Amino acid sequence: MFLTAEWRHLAMLNYEADPALLASRVPAGWELDYFQGRTFLSVVGFLFLGTRVLGVPIPFHRDFEEVNLRFYVRRRDPDGGWRRGVVFVKELVPRWAIAFVARTVYGENYQALPMRHRREIGADGLTTLAYQWRQQGRWEGLEVKYQGEPFLAPAEAEENFIAEHYWGCARQRDQRTVEYQVEHPPWKVWRAHEAKLEADTVSLYGPELAAALRGEPSTAFVAEGSPIVVRQGRLME
Repeated sequence: MFLTAEWRHLAMLNYEADPALLASRVPAGWELDYFQGRTFLSVVGFLFLGTRVLGVPIPFHRDFEEVNLRFYVRRRDPDGGWRRGVVFVKELVPRWAIAFVARTVYGENYQALPMRHRREIGADGLTTLAYQWRQQGRWEGLEVKYQGEPFLAPAEAEENFIAEHYWGCARQRDQRTVEYQVEHPPWKVWRAHEAKLEADTVSLYGPELAAALRGEPSTAFVAEGSPIVVRQGRLME
């Protein structure tokens, strides 16, 4: 067990992407994961709370925001089933020490930027959840609006496909793959009434991925989150 924490208030904006755009980014030993013949990029903002590394709380680094860009992969388990995973293109966090540890331990592409978040209920009953980061002298971010009671998405729903991936995998400099397990119960979700991403995605992710993030997302939702466990990574043979 490498890390324990709570992931809460996950805002997920999901964009259909051309598989050819993602194929070259798939780590060795994995393949793209499809939902009804489509592949997705997701911009996800959430809160890390009560973080412990190897059981130890790190002062001033327990509670913080993260925003990541990710896509979805799979590989066969030894028992013949599917191991479903996530590839992180880039992860934004507010503290350089967090970024340094993640790059060192897992080879993930973390960047430290000033960050903030906001969650409030309006007079119309809609909850607004926003995650922002500051780059090139201005604040950028994502925002979703939702209301009502959360629900467990059915197995055939796009929300279930996006949320229920329990592995991370990252390509290393020597082209080998580190994989690690993430444990959490299924999350209840709210479907978003409104969702938007306002950011210089070209400077963050490059022009090709930025083009896939233009326009309205295919789906947007908020997951309530839960306690999580991230297991120690291992190099695939």
